[in-house]
Amino acid sequence: MTDFQFKIDARDGRARKGRVIAPRGEIRTPAFMPVGTAGTVKAMLPESVMATGADIILGNTYHLMLRPGAERVAELGGLHQFMNWQKPILTDSGGFQVMSLAELRKLTEEGVRFASHIDGGRHMLSPESSMEIQRLLGSDIAMAFDECTPFPAEKDIAATSMRLSMRWAQRSRKAFGDRSGHALFGIQQGCVFSDLREESAKSLQEIGFEGYAIGGLAVGEGQAQMFEVLDYAPGMLPDDKPRYLMGVGKPDDLVGAVLRGVDMFDCVLPTRSGRTGQAFTRRGVVNIKNARHAADPRPLDPDCTCPACQGYSRAYLHHVFKAGEIIASMLMTWHNLHYYQELMAGMRAAIADGDLIGFARRFEAQRSEGDLEPI
Repeated sequence: MTDFQFKIDARDGRARKGRVIAPRGEIRTPAFMPVGTAGTVKAMLPESVMATGADIILGNTYHLMLRPGAERVAELGGLHQFMNWQKPILTDSGGFQVMSLAELRKLTEEGVRFASHIDGGRHMLSPESSMEIQRLLGSDIAMAFDECTPFPAEKDIAATSMRLSMRWAQRSRKAFGDRSGHALFGIQQGCVFSDLREESAKSLQEIGFEGYAIGGLAVGEGQAQMFEVLDYAPGMLPDDKPRYLMGVGKPDDLVGAVLRGVDMFDCVLPTRSGRTGQAFTRRGVVNIKNARHAADPRPLDPDCTCPACQGYSRAYLHHVFKAGEIIASMLMTWHNLHYYQELMAGMRAAIADGDLIGFARRFEAQRSEGDLEPI
């Protein structure tokens, strides 16, 4: 598609610094997408999310189809207008949520019949209906409908699941069609089996997508095994298309995956952690609930330029969190998203300088120092 492109500006080993060019704006890669599952990044205004440096956010087919409904979103001008976010949006296909949240699931070749976890209403999600819902939402990047293979899985189970997802990928591509200004990403499956991953990657490339995701990781296999898969999985996908690792992850996951050739990420971790009192900093995780912060006048991170660190002390954040005040979630989430975007910007700069390995070493050394000493 001429109006949806991926340009690589620099390389450092397997890592790439680039730009996904879409009508609604450029997405600088490596990129982290804040999760706005139900049309909102929790505890954040869209302007605040943009201020952290985010170029794109993620919405979700499953949640939005159940509430308020994709047709209603379309009637109100699409998801961008509905939630007041004018930059690109990627929508997940709903496959993971159907498997993890929905009730009374029945999986067939056609798709998945399930009961809503909200009100028990009966629904059907298939490759065709997922594409239609994502079209109604108006997302810039849609995801092919797939089955999220459970982990651990025997190889024959993983193979059956992966091949079903590849048949669904073909149907997703046909249903999506050729939509100017919009892109469809295919999803590689195969659990932790390299030959299944290779078969999946070949199937996806035969179908043809504007980008390719690596699915079925961060589902309980642990970082070491995830990195073993990432040692080969990104290289199986086209070099000239963006590679998206779904649902990952912790800051050190991101650094390790970028070193292995991944371009895009999403995860609920920075927002969920913000709401539960955890802040990611250059020296590791700070748990603001701990009593040691009750009288601490320092910021979460003295080197951070986010509003939480520039205007508020650990003592204040500890107080409002303990008091159950909404501002605690707002400030902690803002800080975490700012940290994640600074981390991505740092890796982009390091790739441009040919120093990503040095960046990774400094990142680990600083984290190993631990949190600032108590006063």
